[in-house]
Amino acid sequence: MLPPAPRRRRRGGTALLRRFALGTALALAFGFACGEPARDAPAAALETIFLPIGGETFALELALDPATRQRGLSGRSGLSRNRGMFFAFRSAGPISMVMRDCPEPIDVAFLDGEGHVVALHAMRPEPPRRAGESAMQYERRLPEYPSGAPAQFAVEVAGGRLAQLGVQVGTRLFFDAAALARRAR
Repeated sequence: MLPPAPRRRRRGGTALLRRFALGTALALAFGFACGEPARDAPAAALETIFLPIGGETFALELALDPATRQRGLSGRSGLSRNRGMFFAFRSAGPISMVMRDCPEPIDVAFLDGEGHVVALHAMRPEPPRRAGESAMQYERRLPEYPSGAPAQFAVEVAGGRLAQLGVQVGTRLFFDAAALARRAR
């Protein structure tokens, strides 16, 4: 006796629905992972601190090492009202920031070792890197926003927020400066 002839599956109904569901799941898993980062999403999950500024609490991603500080908020499509980044350095010194691949305005406050604001800047977006423009040429054309005085920390938030909250040179922000300086690399 011969084995029964293989049954042909119909490509309809349940099988088609399963294939569609599988395709959709794969598209969601892989398609969006390769797209532009979400509005506030960092390249990788970063530790967050909560810092009171002008009567509101901000969730700030920590930038404790050179690579994270270099990347900063680059590539974000925007910042929510009370989010941003907190940059920590081991010791105070001159610091400057640039608007590298940042399409939205950002405010920066440079802070001394005790949390006093030593400088503020409202940084404006710069045109993106042009076709044929080298990375070095791009970096050279970006304006620098300097601390102007020795700074050990910097806070970046959405453009206009620091002025809205009344932050000015001399304002003190309260956080554990010694602990964050020890963790900085």
